[in-house]
Amino acid sequence: MHKFLTFPDRLRLIDERSAAFYAAVDRAPSLDVHMTTHPARTLFDHVQHVGMGRRKAAAIVIAGPADGPPEESAWGGGTSAPREREALLAWWVESVEHLTSVLREAGPDRSCWTWWGDSPSPQTSGAWARRQLHEIAVHTFDLQLTGGAPQPIPEAIALDGFDDCQFTLCATTVAWPHGPAIVDYHAAEGHSWRLRLSDEGAQVAHLAPAADENAVAADASARGTASDLVLFFYGRITLDSLEFDGDRRIFDQLAAWDPSL
Repeated sequence: MHKFLTFPDRLRLIDERSAAFYAAVDRAPSLDVHMTTHPARTLFDHVQHVGMGRRKAAAIVIAGPADGPPEESAWGGGTSAPREREALLAWWVESVEHLTSVLREAGPDRSCWTWWGDSPSPQTSGAWARRQLHEIAVHTFDLQLTGGAPQPIPEAIALDGFDDCQFTLCATTVAWPHGPAIVDYHAAEGHSWRLRLSDEGAQVAHLAPAADENAVAADASARGTASDLVLFFYGRITLDSLEFDGDRRIFDQLAAWDPSL
């Protein structure tokens, strides 16, 4: 069974992925190139969007328990990122250093507002650290892809990241609007997840490495590297990039489902 990342691991890896993000921006031929994964957004827009997101996350952790996120004045201040590349990179570093400083001071157990209240993930600063790592990792891939040199998300980050995808972003008590279904995901690195979809919501569990011959079979399954599973979940690659079996329609239904509506 894979051992998922600790809070100190996540802070360290936020720095590591942020450095990779910095490097991709630094070597880009222009800040005006349009992002492959977000065609309406330039590379400059992407850096500003991701950097502001880190500042907002830091403000949420600082605020502690609340009924909603803090006002934009607490983190955006009505300002935008500088457009000159060197200043923009310094602004990015400052954004991430502020985030990690806030998280380090808070520790993993500070209660705070989250938007995933109906999932099993805790409403804590530690859960925000996890979310921040994986958001930065995927946005770094976006920059690398736009620059023509995409790299897989590192294994330890990707395994933790797909676990976060399932338990934070997918699991919910909101009723599944289609027929009951079971979906299995298998990472080539040796970890698996089972998603049960029903009128009780989306329930996630880890699967043991050795399958029980009497276990209920999945209606659909997908297999790939942990990095590819994460990138598929975030819509960066298609299902055809993975090995999959069963009813493809279930994956389409999952992609179209928004439990918040």
